[in-house]
Amino acid sequence: MLPPLLYESHMHTPLCGHAVGLPGEYAAVAERKGFKGIIVTCHAPMPDGYGSHIRMAMAEFDRYVDLVRAAAEQWRGRVDVLLGLESEYVPGYEWWISELHQKAHFHHVLGSVHQHAGEYLAEYFQGSWPDFQRTYFRHLAEAAETGLYDTLSHPDLVKNQNPREWNRERIMDDIRRALDRIAATGTAMELNTSGKNKLVREMNPGPEILAEMHARNIPVVIGADAHEPRRVGDLYTEALGNLRAAGYEEVSYFIDRQRRSVPIADALATLR
Repeated sequence: MLPPLLYESHMHTPLCGHAVGLPGEYAAVAERKGFKGIIVTCHAPMPDGYGSHIRMAMAEFDRYVDLVRAAAEQWRGRVDVLLGLESEYVPGYEWWISELHQKAHFHHVLGSVHQHAGEYLAEYFQGSWPDFQRTYFRHLAEAAETGLYDTLSHPDLVKNQNPREWNRERIMDDIRRALDRIAATGTAMELNTSGKNKLVREMNPGPEILAEMHARNIPVVIGADAHEPRRVGDLYTEALGNLRAAGYEEVSYFIDRQRRSVPIADALATLR
């Protein structure tokens, strides 16, 4: 029997203001589900009060690092507990993110465009939902091109902003152009299982975009985006099946910000 192989690569802490449970509680669920480790990726602080109600403050950053370090000691030898970060991408804030990423030893840095943030909407929604969706995908490509991120998280999250205005085919050429740019950087993309709980009840991304990612050899990291311990590893078996259906044979994760891969068949054999 194979030993645990996979890491749960996307989860949060109470410091973001909308999650519950300490990292050790997430590690306990990971152990039961057959994971080798977890990478805690809480929402990064931003300057100027940007999205302050959904992220830790800079004054809490050291506490965040200490929370993860304490859980790592507690679970040493049973579950790897590693420090990561979910960092915002907003044009003009690259300087902040670059400096923030030097403040601790991160294993996995997610790059996110949160189109539902009030500041983002105010800046980029000009009355046309298709244009807003195009802007979102263009910003994903720009995020990859900064070189600041290992993985782009929940990459079609924008479909949940106004589902009645989501028509993937209408902007598919724009999505393909964005994926071409992302592929050229070598940046991975996430298959985020929490999409099954959102307004458009499919993972992020959906199967059509996942197939386009495979066509461009874009590596994929799975994350449950857990905001409570019970969701660690949620729907991973289904997600691995989605990867296979899209043509993938391997799934990736990051340690020391270096990508590693596991055969999907082996990953499925180790999860409980």
